[in-house]
Amino acid sequence: MRATASILHLDLDAFFAAVEQRDKPSLRGKPVVVGGVGGRGVVATASYEARTFGVRSAMSTREARARCPHAAFLSGRFHAYRAASRLVMKALREVSPLVEPLSLDEAFVDLAAADLPDLSLETVAGVAEELRQQVSEVTGGLTATVGVASSKFMAKVASELDKPDGLTVVAPGTELELLWPMHVRVIPGVGPATVERLRRDGIHTVADLARASEEEVVRLVGKAHGHGLHRLAHAVDHRPVVAEREAKSVSVEDTYSEDVNDRVLMEGLLARQATTVAQRLSKARQSGRTVSIKVRLHDFTTLSRSSTLDSPTDDAQVIARTARRLLGEVETAGGVRLLGVGVSGLADWIQEGLFGDEVEQEEPIPVDAAPPSRRPAWAPGSDVVHADHGPGWVWGSGRGVVTVRFETAETGPGPVRSFSLEDRALTLLEHGTLDAD
Repeated sequence: MRATASILHLDLDAFFAAVEQRDKPSLRGKPVVVGGVGGRGVVATASYEARTFGVRSAMSTREARARCPHAAFLSGRFHAYRAASRLVMKALREVSPLVEPLSLDEAFVDLAAADLPDLSLETVAGVAEELRQQVSEVTGGLTATVGVASSKFMAKVASELDKPDGLTVVAPGTELELLWPMHVRVIPGVGPATVERLRRDGIHTVADLARASEEEVVRLVGKAHGHGLHRLAHAVDHRPVVAEREAKSVSVEDTYSEDVNDRVLMEGLLARQATTVAQRLSKARQSGRTVSIKVRLHDFTTLSRSSTLDSPTDDAQVIARTARRLLGEVETAGGVRLLGVGVSGLADWIQEGLFGDEVEQEEPIPVDAAPPSRRPAWAPGSDVVHADHGPGWVWGSGRGVVTVRFETAETGPGPVRSFSLEDRALTLLEHGTLDAD
């Protein structure tokens, strides 16, 4: 723990949805849901207007539509989110050279490495407020909530207290006063299963957890998780802000429009994903020792299995063979809706076989029968341009017709027009979409 409140955590508010509202004036002040738009989709981000109806991230799109049927459901535009994120990270690095991005919409900043006259509460609060204003200016009006504290954990907790568009500075020495009345789920890694285990033992708040001995916490949640959980309950967190975060894994996953029931087909899909992972590893001149698979069953239960190899590899056959073996450990009789393959434990070298043996090549497994895993081309929210009407975005499509609202962030709400999908004057701008099905 530091003696000063010098670690800042910035979290962009409802980021994906906020970018869509910024770029689509007709959606400002209205509920917006970004994610998978199909019946099997999952919400990635909901605007605060949608959240008032109970829509939350990771909720199925089907449930979100039931709760807020009048919301705009958009597939997302990853290029726009990356562009906004780059502007934000650039603004953060102008404050301090030590910036640790956690995702596109949040990052830690070490103010102790910044060129500041001191680290008094008044100074760091002023820097944080200026930073929030700078973020809004460079992104065209996006807002961010900021927490400043003496550790990463407390800065993250602080950034959740005054959402949206807020600022909280935790004075050193007051951490426990703030933390202990909170529910234990405020601690990272405490999910529903851990909450239930703690509840059964009479532990509800962080103060309850702090009063328990470390041995008792380890008994309740396990050795791997218990020691860290006990430390955080006492606000002990010595993690530094790390400027460069190297990729820890390479993975690919796909969600299917229909449940996959055929075991041979599942193996073929895993083999195809293994090939993609191997290509990415090879391109990055990396290899990995641990192969893992992710399987989401028909009832949304998500399972994972992993296996560590004797030496790092970037060989598609090795990865595929291991993935298929891991699949054998999962009961998939009811069908699966998602499959994924990943490689972690990355290294920048590959150990050849002791005698230079080649991996025996296997016959490819056909995957032609796989349900489609990509969203339709004219996905809601996608950018388009018309030769006569100019730029706009897809309002919806179906039965050979696409409906477009012509507006941009600068124009104000625009008119809606419908066109045949064969209309050559209308062009879909292929920037890439958010994979959130």
